[in-house]
Amino acid sequence: MFSSVRSLSLSLLFVFFLLVPAFATEADHKYQAEDSVTLWVNKVGPYNNPQETYNYYSLPFCHQSENAAHKWGGLGEVLGGNELIDSLIEIKFQKNVDRATICQLELDDQKVKQFKDAIENNYWFEFFMDDLPLWGFVGELHQDKNSENGKHVLYTHKSIIVKYNKDQIIHVNLTQDSPKPLEVGKKLDLTYSVKWIATTVTFARRFDVYLDYPFFEHQIHWFSIFNSFMMVIFLTGLVSMILMRTLRNDYAKYAREDDDLETLERDVSEESGWKLVHGDVFRPSRNLVVLSALVGTGAQLALLVLLVILLAIVGMLYVGRGAIVTTFIVCYALTSFISGYVSGGMYSRHGGKNWIKSMILTASLFPFMCFGIGFVLNTIAIFYGSLAAIPFGTMVVVFVIWAFISFPLALLGTVVGRNWSGAPNNPCRVKTIPRPIPEKKWYLTPSVVSMMGGLLPFGSIFIEMYFVFTSFWNYKVYYVYGFMLLVFLILIIVTVCVTIVGTYFLLNAENYHWQWTSFFSAASTAVYVYLYSIYYYHAKTKMSGFFQTSFYFGYTLMFCLGLGILCGAVGYLGSNLFVRRIYRNIKCD
Repeated sequence: MFSSVRSLSLSLLFVFFLLVPAFATEADHKYQAEDSVTLWVNKVGPYNNPQETYNYYSLPFCHQSENAAHKWGGLGEVLGGNELIDSLIEIKFQKNVDRATICQLELDDQKVKQFKDAIENNYWFEFFMDDLPLWGFVGELHQDKNSENGKHVLYTHKSIIVKYNKDQIIHVNLTQDSPKPLEVGKKLDLTYSVKWIATTVTFARRFDVYLDYPFFEHQIHWFSIFNSFMMVIFLTGLVSMILMRTLRNDYAKYAREDDDLETLERDVSEESGWKLVHGDVFRPSRNLVVLSALVGTGAQLALLVLLVILLAIVGMLYVGRGAIVTTFIVCYALTSFISGYVSGGMYSRHGGKNWIKSMILTASLFPFMCFGIGFVLNTIAIFYGSLAAIPFGTMVVVFVIWAFISFPLALLGTVVGRNWSGAPNNPCRVKTIPRPIPEKKWYLTPSVVSMMGGLLPFGSIFIEMYFVFTSFWNYKVYYVYGFMLLVFLILIIVTVCVTIVGTYFLLNAENYHWQWTSFFSAASTAVYVYLYSIYYYHAKTKMSGFFQTSFYFGYTLMFCLGLGILCGAVGYLGSNLFVRRIYRNIKCD
């Protein structure tokens, strides 16, 4: 026991040191006059395709040294497709540079072709100075009256304005000029200038300039929150009123003990609905091991999302490159105990016997789904030579986190859940012979109940989905995690309410196969989100090409799988509590 604990501690320590660069930045650096300030070049790619990024020097810019320093970031930064290389451009703190030469670029056929292709595809690039980003376009296409194709020009001068407060850099801005036509055999002088301006803006507020307040705090955003909140009040009130009135009447009728024999026989003959299936409602579901793994994983994801949102609110994770991704991966590993605990307890309560399969499936279900999608996308990225391709070393780190932290914690959780919360506690005994399920109207079938169940939860989040999608795919910095927390809580409440209603209608139709139906009823929210993503792709973006399309729908599929499992688990757990509550108060044979 002690050796396993020591092994887990060493694994945690190892991963901590691997991830330290993700949290250590230049953000607190203080400079003295004429200290060197590094300008890092990062990536370049088509502006309309955010994930299609390449090494900055994949274009034939001046590469002053093949041995330029690389800045290796944390796990999230690498997964985000960042590769920072020292530009070797001389910049000193508070020292202005009027106009200095970077290099002289001699154009040949190959270089002209590369630059023209980049300009036609609207290529942009990204630099970093003191962890603050700078963006610019490679060039532009000037309309030429004498040519149908226009004239390709390359920006040859970069003007950098740096604002500072005492000994700290507060803001950086890049503008470009001196556009020169691309002609074979021509030599272009690439130059730069640096201007330092004092400011009173504090270091703590330096990232505010990158936040789009009018977009995220638009009236429609507030209205959507209010609208969703009113939906919650309406749904909870409706569920409470209808179900409690119905159940109270049913209880009063079912629990009478002082009626005469004739009245009792008449009541029994009139019995119908959910009470008639009390001997089958707790019958173990089909594919119990899979359902247990899904519910356990969903419970973990729900806690994980809540934890990451709270950390983002407290720690402003949007400031650091890849900080959200790093936090998500680390928190996923550390919360794996929850998935095992919930899954193990559920599997044991329903009489499951195949424990090895249950443990392994719970620990590996969601990671292997993501791995499968990631493998396909990574293969595409490698084929294109993109920075989106995950380096082998990063794959090893992710595997180490899963194998030595996430997997053992999930196994431990399964054992604890089996022993502490695995005792069967069904209010009604399960009958030996399953009751036949009568035919009902089409809208009371499990498939229809499942598909309809996701509509209202999707309606409560689809406005927020627009802001989240725009942040991820259209270069916005998402920072309103308070909004996200409210929307997430609203989603949970709406999902539980809608799933309970669907489960009640299903049981009233004398269909006791409620377990998978409640899961899919809540999980169908993700189907509507994916359908919305298709609309968003065609209506709100200008993405093109096989690479970007693959990444867009691959990442969205990964997100929707997680969302579906999360909502499905919440719906199942809510329905499970509801079913146990209503059958606890009736007299079972």
